[in-house]
Amino acid sequence: MIELLLPADVSSASTRAETVPDGALFPEEEALIAKSVAKRRNDFATARACARRAMAGLGLPPVAVLHGHRGRPLWPEGIVGTLTHCVGYRAAALARAADVLSLGIDAEPHAPLPTGVRELVALPAERERIGPPAPEGTGEIHWDRILFSAKESVFKTWYPVTGVELDFVQADLTFRRTDGPGSGHGSQGPTAAEGTFAARLLLTDPALPATLHGRWRVEDDIVATAVLVRPDWRESKGM
Repeated sequence: MIELLLPADVSSASTRAETVPDGALFPEEEALIAKSVAKRRNDFATARACARRAMAGLGLPPVAVLHGHRGRPLWPEGIVGTLTHCVGYRAAALARAADVLSLGIDAEPHAPLPTGVRELVALPAERERIGPPAPEGTGEIHWDRILFSAKESVFKTWYPVTGVELDFVQADLTFRRTDGPGSGHGSQGPTAAEGTFAARLLLTDPALPATLHGRWRVEDDIVATAVLVRPDWRESKGM
């Protein structure tokens, strides 16, 4: 699903598998999760399996993907990339730095946010725009979960360029639905729904535009979002 949100010069790979065969990790990667619980090991390993498939899509040999501060993946020189994992979905997206300045992807289960999280991640204006939480099991779009995922993609795009951590309330997001008439806020959702979003950054940096643009999609009980910034963003807009 993530490949539907990204341009052709980004190599992406995803899986629904929860585990990978033993021996799929490089020794350096194994050392990072030697003492981790099974869920953490599985998330780590399946995401890196996707990363290696994405590397192959760029004509690159498979290499270990270690991590830096706060788990940020470390990529080969000249490559930018991003990982995501949630129950039932893992993905990686990579591009050449000559083509893409930074990108972020995120996947989440398409379900309401846990109690109290909505108020922590959404600005008052955002809560007003997306409306009240949709009841689970009704088939409606869970805009609060899309908002959460989109902010994760925004932050994954922001941090590698700026080196500064961004809080949830330092980005103000607006959404547009493109698979049907109107915005679709609070309406009955189809099997798949998709659209775009704009993230106005309340903390700015000259290395990135003050508004980041992305795409979202809901399909098979998964929310996926993606943000991409081109090196020539001052002269062009969009993905």
